[in-house]
Amino acid sequence: MKTIDLNCDMGESYGAYRIGMDADVFPHITSANIACGWHAGDPLVMEQTVKMAVEYNVGAGAHPGFPDRIGFGRRYMKCTGEEIRNYLVYQIGALQAFCKVHGTQLRHVKPHGALYLAAVEDEEVARAVAEAIVSVDPKLIFVALAGAKGALMREIGQQTGLQVVYEAFPDRAYTPEGTLAPRSMAGALVTDPAAVTERALKMALDNSVIALDGTEIDLDVQTLCVHGDGPTAVDLVRGIRSRLEAEGVTVAPMKRKGES
Repeated sequence: MKTIDLNCDMGESYGAYRIGMDADVFPHITSANIACGWHAGDPLVMEQTVKMAVEYNVGAGAHPGFPDRIGFGRRYMKCTGEEIRNYLVYQIGALQAFCKVHGTQLRHVKPHGALYLAAVEDEEVARAVAEAIVSVDPKLIFVALAGAKGALMREIGQQTGLQVVYEAFPDRAYTPEGTLAPRSMAGALVTDPAAVTERALKMALDNSVIALDGTEIDLDVQTLCVHGDGPTAVDLVRGIRSRLEAEGVTVAPMKRKGES
């Protein structure tokens, strides 16, 4: 029987600004990538989001990004490896503290936005990210892009001794090369709940996705990410989970090695 995790980016509100529908999405997911205060989120939001993760038995993960609140962490910043390592240690440590306060463990780390995409392409960035995670807690799970395009990111994670979980995005279009289509490209975001559900099912059962040009790309998928800031987010996560379970797929949080 196939088991798969369903993760969502959460805790992206800030002060008086509400982003996403976290309270409605949480009941349907199994892992939460929680913003750590740089691209989004703030200390109050971080605490509230960790509390919801505990309430719904959802795995809490850190979602660190570039210090780019205005650009929501989606703009590339040229940083040294040392800078990136320290940026991540700072953000992971902050969320880890909130998890400790509320009696839960930080389980995984998934880079956000432009930092994630840079780690896919740039060895120095990928190594800095992995080394930062190991330095905080070598038992943390490193979430990396599934498929051939994510090979560098996954290999460096494994070289540093991290457990790596492979991720795919049913609500994002893929290029023929196997990377996510830029958000500026027409059709980059898949918003129809029925289409997203079918893509999620194909990823989970067939380990593949159809790219923008119609080619089929192989993906070894262990976790599916659905973005929680769109108008159809609740319908997407509810529909995906319901369909996966109807097809005999177990939807459960990603587990550390050795956990039952």
